[in-house]
Amino acid sequence: MAEHHQTGKLAVILHADVAGSTALVQQDERSAHERIQESFHRFSDIIAQYHGRVRELRGDALLAEFDRASDAVTAALAFQADQPGYLSQFNDDILPTVRVGIAMGEVIIADNTVTGAGVVLAQRVEQIAEPGGVVIQSAAYETIPGRFPFEYEDLGEHEVKGFDKPVRAYSAGLRGDTAIPEPEPKPESESESESEQADHRFRNISIAITAVAVVAVGVALVWFKPWEVREEPASVERMAFPLPDKPSIAVLPFNNMSDDPQQEYFVDGMTEDLITDLSQLSGLFVIASNSVFTYKDKPVKVKQVAEELGVRYVMEGSVRRVGDQVRINAQLIDATTGGHLWAKRYDGSLEDVFALQDQVTQNIVSALKVSLTGDEETQQGQRSTENAEAHDAFLQGWAHYKLGARADLIRSIPFLEEAVRLDPSYADAHAVLASVYWDALEKDWTFDLGIPSFEVEDRA
Repeated sequence: MAEHHQTGKLAVILHADVAGSTALVQQDERSAHERIQESFHRFSDIIAQYHGRVRELRGDALLAEFDRASDAVTAALAFQADQPGYLSQFNDDILPTVRVGIAMGEVIIADNTVTGAGVVLAQRVEQIAEPGGVVIQSAAYETIPGRFPFEYEDLGEHEVKGFDKPVRAYSAGLRGDTAIPEPEPKPESESESESEQADHRFRNISIAITAVAVVAVGVALVWFKPWEVREEPASVERMAFPLPDKPSIAVLPFNNMSDDPQQEYFVDGMTEDLITDLSQLSGLFVIASNSVFTYKDKPVKVKQVAEELGVRYVMEGSVRRVGDQVRINAQLIDATTGGHLWAKRYDGSLEDVFALQDQVTQNIVSALKVSLTGDEETQQGQRSTENAEAHDAFLQGWAHYKLGARADLIRSIPFLEEAVRLDPSYADAHAVLASVYWDALEKDWTFDLGIPSFEVEDRA
């Protein structure tokens, strides 16, 4: 088994994505993907020139790490200045326009995957940016020397999901007709090879933190406190319920990191599927979905969740879907210590979505050392359908049905009927569709369905 490395450090994170990528893909999937990838490969080259390291490059998103915010901002502005020239060669509307967010915060590196508050914050800041714009978080902004020809617009404070305090943001641009600054010399800490730096960071992470802190302004660091690796531990004594005698876990609703808010049904469905899969394991105590979903879209801490629900472990993450491509970022936290047990990224297509969910489940089972019975081993991974398109249609219908309103009940029917058409043996879809018709009967909504009452009853 490969050795598991995990470390935390302070870094400047640049996150970029393509504004309106879903609409571009819908126009011409092949051209959109080719142009998005070409744009990000060009961006990657610029990032390397300014001493950045691209950590992720996939779909319509790019994630890079820098040691200096000035390098990150310069690279972003250099790319944004160059992008219109690249797009001018095309005579259609499939023109990927990139928005960039830059933040300074802590990241966790585990199995070559970069996660943590710094990554999430950069993603949130990027969502504030206009297409073609660059937005920087205040802690990173404070570290940029005045000699750079940048001008900033104070965008004020923003409430961002997952963070208790508002985040002040600034849009960044070039001042007047000044040119893009040339790359400055690398920091002395970069004179060694990247692999040597990685080994050095593993041996002594405090040196890496100190090197970056030299650049940072003390006041910004005091307020942001990015060096705190762990979550605040939960108190077992203050838990609302005694801890069970087996591993207990709450899976918080995953965040929708897609640029399409209509993908919320897909993200919520994945959270519910994961909870259902874990609930079938007798060696785990799993909090029900109706309890954890009370925390959806609320800035809660792991400590709070653990103490209110009486669990030791909390899982949180995000899902990003672009076209048929899916990315899951997830991390498992021991609330009693505040430490991360693991943080991983899972990538695949819509057809792979069940396999991706199974990987998450298996990692939880492995991390918590849960013993499976023979039946559980046999049944693990078995689902009501293996048809990903049918499942997607079901999730859309289920999302409408849960809202409970008359109009939403009606809207759910075409999706559920499509799920049944794609997989006639899909039990969950049949069950919910039957519930829709029965609810319509009980609430006297059959007129709105345009179906006689006796036929609605027959369908139920």
